[in-house]
Amino acid sequence: MRVGIGFDIHPFAKNRKLFLGGIEIPFSMGLEGHSDGDALIHAIIDAILGAKAKGDKGKHFPDTDEKFKGISSLKLLEKTMQITKAKIINLDCVVVCEKPKIAPFYEKMKKNLAKVLKVSPQAINIKSTRMEGLGIKDRGIACFACCLIK
Repeated sequence: MRVGIGFDIHPFAKNRKLFLGGIEIPFSMGLEGHSDGDALIHAIIDAILGAKAKGDKGKHFPDTDEKFKGISSLKLLEKTMQITKAKIINLDCVVVCEKPKIAPFYEKMKKNLAKVLKVSPQAINIKSTRMEGLGIKDRGIACFACCLIK
């Protein structure tokens, strides 16, 4: 058994769609990024790569490589699973943001992620919290992920 931890943070950007956990969430802004900016999946990718001691997202999917420009982070997660051949036991995630409210989307995100990770949605936990007026406030979204692999 091995454990990995991941973190990612992206500022909001106008004229972009907001993706978290591989789903589009209705909001007035999206997240800046070379790919689709899905900070939750980026944190998950780093957690899986970390558990397998395979470096980080930037090593495998550099933001200087045009083939990753605008790519769905779900595709990057699929590639991560191919690289690592990880057997996920469980995944625990925290999304830090003031807005939008993401709790209504937890189950859809879990089902989406479970398909790619080849686990039951019950093996995935997603929760969120606010910065209580500190830190990033309304400027973006930060995500943490921790996974246990076999």
